[in-house]
Amino acid sequence: MTDDVAKLAQGLSPLERKAAPHLQKSGTLSELAAAAGMQDVEAMRSLQWLEGKGCLTIKTEEQEALVVLERGQKAAKDGLPELHALKALKEQKTLTVAAIAAVLPAYDKQAVGAVVGILKKRDIPFVTIDGKPAFKWVDALKIPESGEQALLGKAAKAGWRLSVGAMTVEERRAATELAKRQGYATIEKRKEKNYTLTPLGEKVKVQATSGGVQRVIEKNTPEILKEELWKRTNFIFRPYNVTINVPRKTGGRAHFVNEAIDYIKRIWLDLGFEEMEGSHVQTAFWDLDSLFVPQDHPAREMQDTFYLKDPAKGKLPAALLKKVKAAHENGGDTGSLGWRYTFSDEEAAKNLLRTHTTVLSAQTLLKIKEGKCRIPGKYFSVSKVYRNEALDWKHLFEFHQVEGIVVDEHADLRHLKGYLREFFGKMGFPDVRIRPAHFPYTEPSAEVDVWDPRKKQWVELGGAGIFRPEVVKTILGKDVPVLAWGLGMERIIKEYYGFEDLRDLYRNDLEQLKTVKAWLR
Repeated sequence: MTDDVAKLAQGLSPLERKAAPHLQKSGTLSELAAAAGMQDVEAMRSLQWLEGKGCLTIKTEEQEALVVLERGQKAAKDGLPELHALKALKEQKTLTVAAIAAVLPAYDKQAVGAVVGILKKRDIPFVTIDGKPAFKWVDALKIPESGEQALLGKAAKAGWRLSVGAMTVEERRAATELAKRQGYATIEKRKEKNYTLTPLGEKVKVQATSGGVQRVIEKNTPEILKEELWKRTNFIFRPYNVTINVPRKTGGRAHFVNEAIDYIKRIWLDLGFEEMEGSHVQTAFWDLDSLFVPQDHPAREMQDTFYLKDPAKGKLPAALLKKVKAAHENGGDTGSLGWRYTFSDEEAAKNLLRTHTTVLSAQTLLKIKEGKCRIPGKYFSVSKVYRNEALDWKHLFEFHQVEGIVVDEHADLRHLKGYLREFFGKMGFPDVRIRPAHFPYTEPSAEVDVWDPRKKQWVELGGAGIFRPEVVKTILGKDVPVLAWGLGMERIIKEYYGFEDLRDLYRNDLEQLKTVKAWLR
């Protein structure tokens, strides 16, 4: 035994020393864990550390395993139902089908049909006695050995899990039969860690498990120093290898979506915008009515909106409520005909999770009227909104919206496109176009498209327009041009990361969080 092998054996951690006696020339992680009485994570750590020392190699392979379930575990101890039936048949010489249930174990009284089939396969004479189907015992018969019963016994010793790949042909047949029985066993496919000892590992195992190994001191204590245990021949401090390769460790970082949000906010702040804030829970009045969305609009139904049960109603601003109600019913003082229906105060008082951040824009208009915000003024938000959407590759039920308004008597559609072009240019999109569209609260309205250099095509990323007088004059008290836009943030940033599926932004995959590129524009 060389000094190098002895030093390696002395430097084994407690988990490695616990695993060492149970290591085979080749084996699996689950077999090692069961044999050593270790948890899978403990066995895995010991194997990884031994691999780092050159004592073994680890490979990951997809393997099948027989997993014994509750009925199978009871049968391993008490015997399979057909064995109970055979013992009763041997004692009674005949056993009617109707009487089989009475002799079966308590854990599987429903196995009569299966037992009949098994006894017929084993060539037990099947006769009719007094008009009743029955089995007849013949003295030449013997209770046959059951491969299934033997396999259950083997599984009991291995922690109720056996690798199918390591079974004999007969054991595989038995495993297949057990898996057919409800509640007895199942065959699972999973990725299994397999290890193979190297020649060095075989030597280290012998050294680590031999009776002559010195007692290794893992941790220094005042008692050890006082008694000077290291001076005794059967004690040694465990050496540590400071040159061994270890896994790369990464420090904490902001979620890459939050990095993008910070960048987006900085764009608008640098353009002189002020940030808008507000509650995620809003009344239908602020979220929809104040924006001139009719109360029978399809988007207000449960399939598009999350309404709250408690509290179901919210407080409404009485004075503004009257003006908004008039705008809906007959246009109020805006010169419009309105939607010409009877406005419901009760519908307006419903609480919901905001469906867009345009609700913040409406509330900002009221703040301008109250003198809390200035005009002309530029305002933005990057905040979450909620839609009752089916989750798929291009739809989320919780996402961020990039909201913005410019309140200025001299603003027009050219300025709107200019702001959008400036923003998207800093987000990596070289060109912007706007197409005519319809939204209840803007006129003119536009869909916002950007040119995607990666896909070499136009991509729709949001809506924009100029608020209608029914919105602005009703809230602000005078008709002033208000440029407005609402953009889907996740759809914007997924192009930068090269994601096709919006759900990839929020997978919470640790490896992705560690390695995804930083937001650099």
